[in-house]
Amino acid sequence: MTGNHSDAPGRVRLGASDLSVFPLSLGGNVFGWTADEQQSFAVLDAYAAAGGNFVDTADVYSAWAPGNTGGESETVLGNWLRSRGNRDDVVIATKVGMHPEAGGLGAANIKAAAEGSLRRLGVERIDLYYTHRDDDTPVEEFVTALDELVREGKVAAVGASNIGAERLSEALAFADREGLAKYVAVQPHYNLVSRGTFEGPLADVAAEHGLATVPYYALASGFLTGKYRPGGPGVDSARSEGAARYLDDPRGPKVLAALDTVAGEHGVALATVALAWLAGRPTVAAPIASARTVEQLPPLLAATTLRLTPEQTALLDTASA
Repeated sequence: MTGNHSDAPGRVRLGASDLSVFPLSLGGNVFGWTADEQQSFAVLDAYAAAGGNFVDTADVYSAWAPGNTGGESETVLGNWLRSRGNRDDVVIATKVGMHPEAGGLGAANIKAAAEGSLRRLGVERIDLYYTHRDDDTPVEEFVTALDELVREGKVAAVGASNIGAERLSEALAFADREGLAKYVAVQPHYNLVSRGTFEGPLADVAAEHGLATVPYYALASGFLTGKYRPGGPGVDSARSEGAARYLDDPRGPKVLAALDTVAGEHGVALATVALAWLAGRPTVAAPIASARTVEQLPPLLAATTLRLTPEQTALLDTASA
């Protein structure tokens, strides 16, 4: 099965949850970092106007930026929800475990971090709450803590980001055995130049349990937009160093060439094709992509309606293998 079964037109169901989302999730990592509140509001407005309803953030966004402490993205998103009065129209995903002052998946931290996120977002319920990064906390502890949040009505559904196949299986088995809230989604690092970070055992577990996959780094820090080329000019971006390294991978230039071909055939941007390829992978419900400006949004949104031919998919599969 490709993707998840559809709900409303243009929406997909997230695993076994009741959440129905737009097939492109808007990444909130830039809010309060490379996009100030005004720019962030403009991007959010444009995304919502296009039918988008699935916004991804985390309590740690953007603690890495000078002068920030974490929680900036949630605060901006919360201010937007309040000013637009559209809370019920938006599926909010946030995460716990990587905030510098609220690290790890211990039960006490999960509980306290959730309260912090709820406060910054200005909401009574987080729609999808991810464990941001696995650690050595026993699955019994964090699965039980997440279940309590669901029972209290503070969280609607739970997901896991940056987790291995074995631990994911263990967490799902424990939740099943004890009748606790089960992960409905995984958020792995996954894109055309990073397939091994998801495909294989982790993808198999997701498929076996009917989990929705919501990949991050869907555009490989901007590399898959085609703005980084062998011998090309440098790019002014906070993420350019990370993206440029894909040029040193033999697959990088091959993938760009395949994207050029397919994008040319459809008359669309490379980013549109890269996201459409990802959206067509088994279990993928909604790739995550972020935009600092409204101008960056149209090629991302266009991916939700682009259908690649089997030949085009095969070309991209081969280049990225």
